[in-house]
Amino acid sequence: MIRNMLSYLLALLLLLPAMQLVEAATPASSSCSPLLSHTFPRLQDEAPQNLCQYQGKVVLVVNTASFCGFTSQYEGLEKLYAKYKDRGLVVLGFPSNDFGQQEPGSNKEIADFCKNTYDVKFPMFAKSSVSGSNPNPLFKMLIAKTGTTPKWNFYKYLIDRNGNVVDSYGSMTKPTSSSITGEIEKLLGEKI
Repeated sequence: MIRNMLSYLLALLLLLPAMQLVEAATPASSSCSPLLSHTFPRLQDEAPQNLCQYQGKVVLVVNTASFCGFTSQYEGLEKLYAKYKDRGLVVLGFPSNDFGQQEPGSNKEIADFCKNTYDVKFPMFAKSSVSGSNPNPLFKMLIAKTGTTPKWNFYKYLIDRNGNVVDSYGSMTKPTSSSITGEIEKLLGEKI
């Protein structure tokens, strides 16, 4: 038995240089910006999703609600996503019941509403708080970096390919407005 253990240890020692080469060739996970270094449950099935998967993309983050005067902006968000996703844009939706109690449903009810009413295909995450004393970690960082907190549903933050916040837009600014699309086109044209 001791002989088998010694043989095993010797084999490991011989493999160590090869293992170090593989480790050195593996890209460091630290390439994800601190802003995107968060994991949230997906809206549809609550499977954990790490936002680092969107590193290198232009990201539009928006807090959403199903029963709001701005709910029709889902249509514009989906058009924006469809138009620019192949060039590197992703829209990330975060349902929240923070404003006017306009998102009272369960995650399943919200997912069904988004799919059945607006055929939303952009990534959506489980309902969470985006303002007040306990916003989710992404919104906490967005608020800290911009100095502005969402004032209502469908508040938007634009993030560049390097994970830096570029701008924020109020609920009155439609997703397809020239102020948003112009900045997105500019960011999509920039190299990382």
